Amino acid sequence: MDKEKYELTKVDDYIWNIPKVGDMRVPGRLFVDEETARELLEEAKEGKEWNALDQIINVASLPGIINASIGLADIHPGYGFPIGGVAAFDRDEGLAVAGGVGFDINCGVRLLKTPLTETEVEKSREEIAGTLYETIPAGLGSEGNLDLSVDEINEVLKKGARFSVDRGYGLEEDLNFIEEGGMIRGANPDNVSRRAKQRQFKQIGTLGSGNHYLEVQKVTEVYDPKAAGAYGMEEGQILISIHTGSRALGHQVGQDYLKKLENASKKYNLPIKDKELVSAPINSSEGRSYLSAMRCGINCAFANRQALASLTRGALNQAIGLSGDSIKTVYEVGHNTAKFENHRIDGEDREVLVHRKGSTRAFGPGREELPPPYREVGGPVLVGGTMGTSSYILRGSQRAMEETFGSGVHGAGRTMSRKKAKSKFWGEDVEKRLRDRGITIKSHSFPGLAEEAPGAYKDIESVVTTAHQSGLTPKVAKLKPLIVIKG
Repeated sequence: MDKEKYELTKVDDYIWNIPKVGDMRVPGRLFVDEETARELLEEAKEGKEWNALDQIINVASLPGIINASIGLADIHPGYGFPIGGVAAFDRDEGLAVAGGVGFDINCGVRLLKTPLTETEVEKSREEIAGTLYETIPAGLGSEGNLDLSVDEINEVLKKGARFSVDRGYGLEEDLNFIEEGGMIRGANPDNVSRRAKQRQFKQIGTLGSGNHYLEVQKVTEVYDPKAAGAYGMEEGQILISIHTGSRALGHQVGQDYLKKLENASKKYNLPIKDKELVSAPINSSEGRSYLSAMRCGINCAFANRQALASLTRGALNQAIGLSGDSIKTVYEVGHNTAKFENHRIDGEDREVLVHRKGSTRAFGPGREELPPPYREVGGPVLVGGTMGTSSYILRGSQRAMEETFGSGVHGAGRTMSRKKAKSKFWGEDVEKRLRDRGITIKSHSFPGLAEEAPGAYKDIESVVTTAHQSGLTPKVAKLKPLIVIKG
């Protein structure tokens, strides 16, 4: 596209349209503040090869896309789709797009609530941090205690969190508070390569590296007492967030299917503007195969976080004698998925394939997919900050259902690459600054800390303010990190 022809039309202070031009089948729609809109436009007009605005436009040009190509407040460039991108496709005419999910399939957050107070954590802060660090396998290539065979991996890919519970990891009641009940249907391990399965033999119950973390957090502010009450949370409460995904298996599934979908794109003569958007028609054999393998990745992540939640309970029991049964799951939701969902479009209910890339399901009140206690207020939206900043709990809304297919932001969003962050920050300095701010950090890698330095990310306060003010995902509570475990 001619860079001089980029145009953003302001709808209100937090909504911008990209008019449909050229090959675009639908307009683009951005839920961002004015500063972010300006930055996106400048990057595109400067001709930066990797920019989120071009990616929104490329997605808007794909066959079968419905309503709009959507970007949320944490938008930044990704592979194919921007991170913070959402697109829904017609079941009959649309596409399954690997770039609309990404390599870390079903990366997501498990939120646990505890009966602890900050005073109790402070009394045993170092012991808690040390025990969690020793108990939770983390870091690049980290391995857990579950050494599985191929047959057992197949069960993981079919059963998800249920597999972990059956192995004694966690509580049966946890499953009631996980998206899809911790097991998405339609996952066929036959569509996952042996290489992908082999890479996962010892990775169930591991945190991994990159932006994955475990945090002990304090609720410092409640904005919506009704929603917080429904979620069983109050000011001063100690929570634990676990952020990770499908580990090596999900990454291998993504790699395996890029080539297969490249061939499918050529076979079906699909108009693909970016090699990372290779796709297949949803109802083609290639499309069905990818979606099935992707669901295996979703279940793998569910099983992984379930095992990690159990290990966390065990660590706190070991460190301070806290009963594992007293640590409850608030919610678990992913932010790299493609799922068939029912949405009301142009006055009629339709089943569509919703791709969320760095975007969390944010279903509003009344949706049956939500746990019964949450249906009156809408589902929890778990938004991670950086190691040195607050995280947030938001809630889904009816407006999100109408505007973004029930989707919301997932985190702060990067402003610089990991390579650039490592050249600008030193892990030892990051650790010291966090400790000076009262945050205990335990990491397996100083370079990893540098990559994830708070300065490498957008301002979480700005992202959450936009998400709240746009009406998509109103604020419920603010969480301050006390202890951080990183790979």
